[in-house]
Amino acid sequence: MANSAIDAQPRLDYFILDVFTEQRLQGNALAVILNPGSLTSVQMQAIARETNLSETVFVERRPVEVEHAEGIRARIFTTEEELPFAGHPTLGTASLMKTLAPESVVQGKLALALNVGTVPVSFEPHLDEAPTWPIRGEMTQRDPVFGESLDKAEVADLTGLCIDDLDERLPVQIVSTGTAFAIVALRSDQSLAKLNVRQAEASAYLRPRGARWFYVLGPSHQHDASSALTELNQQTVMPSLPWRARMQFNGGEDPATGSAAGCAISYLVRHGVVPSDQTVHLRQGIEMHRPSDLFLRAAVARNPDESAVQPAVTDVRVAGSTVLVASGQLFLS
Repeated sequence: MANSAIDAQPRLDYFILDVFTEQRLQGNALAVILNPGSLTSVQMQAIARETNLSETVFVERRPVEVEHAEGIRARIFTTEEELPFAGHPTLGTASLMKTLAPESVVQGKLALALNVGTVPVSFEPHLDEAPTWPIRGEMTQRDPVFGESLDKAEVADLTGLCIDDLDERLPVQIVSTGTAFAIVALRSDQSLAKLNVRQAEASAYLRPRGARWFYVLGPSHQHDASSALTELNQQTVMPSLPWRARMQFNGGEDPATGSAAGCAISYLVRHGVVPSDQTVHLRQGIEMHRPSDLFLRAAVARNPDESAVQPAVTDVRVAGSTVLVASGQLFLS
C-alpha cells in the first residue's frame, strides 16, 4: 500500500557498489548519489555520514556534449571531509555511469570531472554493448609527485612495526597522484600482521610533511623486495610478483585504496622494484575479511632527463572490477 507521507518526500536515487572485487560483499563498498541538485556541501557531508562508508560520491549530470569535453561531474566525501581524489570511488562511479549513461562513453572511455581534475577510466572492449556486472575498468591517475623521504625509525614506531620489518634498500617516501600517502615498503607481507598505526600521532607527523596516511605494502611468498631491484638502464625484465597492502586510517582500515595504490606503483617503478609498464597484482583487505584485488602498472617516461638520479614516472594505471550490490532512494525533508 502506498504511503502518501513517503511519496511526498523529496528523494534521490542511490546505488551501493563493491569495488576492486568480482564478488558481492567483498572489496571496498561505495555509495553513489545521483543528481544531488541544490544540495549544499554541508548536506552532502551529512549524507556521507549517514551511509557511513569510507566514501560517498555525488554525481551531477550535465549535457552530454559537456560530459564528453569535461567529464561527468563527481564529488567525493568521506564521513569527515571532501576529497579531491580517491581511487575506488573513481573506478566504481565510472563503472556505474558506464551502465546508466552509455552515451557519455567515447571509444571505450569515460571521464570523471573530480576536484583534482579530469580522470579517465577505460573499459574492456567487450563491454561496449550492454555491460553486465562485474565490470572491469582501468583508471589513469595523474603523474606522480615524489616528496620527501621519512625517518624509518620514526615511521616504524608510529606504525607498530620494527625497523627491521622495513626494506633497508627502499625509502619511506611521500608520493601523490592526487592524494598524498607515505609509502612504506616491507621486506615481506608477513610483517603486515603487526601493523598498528597510532593514527592521531601519525596524522600530526604526516600533515606538516604533506601527507595524510601511511600505505604499507610488502611482497608475498616471503620474497625480499630488495632482491627485485632492477637496473632500468639495462632493461632488466623481472617476473611479476604478488604484493599485499594495508591502510589504517581514522580509527579503522580501508579494504582497498586505489589512490594509494597508484602512488605505490609509481614508487615501485621509480625505485626499480617493478619494471616499466609491468602489471602488478596487489591484494588488500585480507585482515578485515573484505579481500580486494587491484592491478597496477606505471611507466618510465620516454626521454627522461639523463641527469636525473631517478627516472620520471608516467601513465599510472589502477584497474579492477566493480559489482552492483543495491539500489534505492534516499528521502530528504
